[in-house]
Amino acid sequence: MSKLKFGIVGCGVISKTHATAISALSSDAELVAVCDTIEERARKIADEFGAKKIYTDYEKMLQDTDIDVITICTPSGMHADMAVLAADAKKHVIVEKPMDITLSKADKIIEAQNRNNVVISIISQHRYSDCMQLLKRLMNEGKFGRIVLAASYTKWYRSQEYYDSGSWRGTWSLDGGGALMNQSIHYIDMLQWIVGKVSEVFAYCTTRAHERIEVEDGAVAVVKFENGAIGQILGTTSAYPGFETRLEIFGEKGSAIAINTQLESLFFKDGSEKEYLESYKKEDGGPVGASSAAIKEGGHVRQYRDVINAIKTGTKPLIPAEEGRHPVEIILAIYLSSLTGKPVKLPLESDEEVLKEIEKIKGKGF
Repeated sequence: MSKLKFGIVGCGVISKTHATAISALSSDAELVAVCDTIEERARKIADEFGAKKIYTDYEKMLQDTDIDVITICTPSGMHADMAVLAADAKKHVIVEKPMDITLSKADKIIEAQNRNNVVISIISQHRYSDCMQLLKRLMNEGKFGRIVLAASYTKWYRSQEYYDSGSWRGTWSLDGGGALMNQSIHYIDMLQWIVGKVSEVFAYCTTRAHERIEVEDGAVAVVKFENGAIGQILGTTSAYPGFETRLEIFGEKGSAIAINTQLESLFFKDGSEKEYLESYKKEDGGPVGASSAAIKEGGHVRQYRDVINAIKTGTKPLIPAEEGRHPVEIILAIYLSSLTGKPVKLPLESDEEVLKEIEKIKGKGF
């Protein structure tokens, strides 16, 4: 198979990260088309990255037989509708996180993937980092023993100007949530992927540091895992000027702490951490929490390479559509717990209850 040809829909801030990743894989990938309802925005990305075709109509873009893969970078609440249309047009699809903002919409993406026998991958680029790959391997090998406690922290900052920059930001209808659904989702995914499935949450969410948003800018949840461990999820977009993301794992045989996708601490009671640390090399600076533009492209490049390989070999990528559903479900359970004041068990039977509760606070915030 020759180069795979990509089209990006949604030419906002994150689209440049995707275009850069495609460019970095120029022997296997080429950006041939971009699409945005605002033509000037699409043209800017096209000019910078050499895409020859510019669309303002997404359905016309999908009719372009030259495009093999669609990358979706539109507001979160539009992801499922666009992904399903692309899959039904027999395009492979990469979807920015979150895959969408409800479980019913997430399930539509999974169904479209399976129905059309195409590759759909949801962005969770940190899974590809050397640090997270090592922690996953150590967990699978049982090096930590029984897990006692595990936690995810995302202490980022988003200014009022960030939320005011788009009418969809900070809304339930298109953003689908705040500090959890849009920022903390990265490390919530790391937590559940490495430590294991979450079985119960109890949470508090709040809206305190921003105006004109109806979603949370701070949240904390206590979690139980299916394997018996307990833990915590904390996320905020109010930690000025923006601090680290952090994953902590404490087991009966050892502990690990990762900060900004770098392994900062690793200890085992048998002293075997040395053999792992000798081969582990810190990657170039991980993402910082000050702005969306601070996101590094390295993880995206690795995920794109994985998706390209899956398409060419007929295999599944590390993060197919069904994997993108897990963190969305955890976050919706956290919202439901905060809104009802009760613990919530997972898996959720549906998202009907949480969506009804969200309707009650639309326009007001937590």
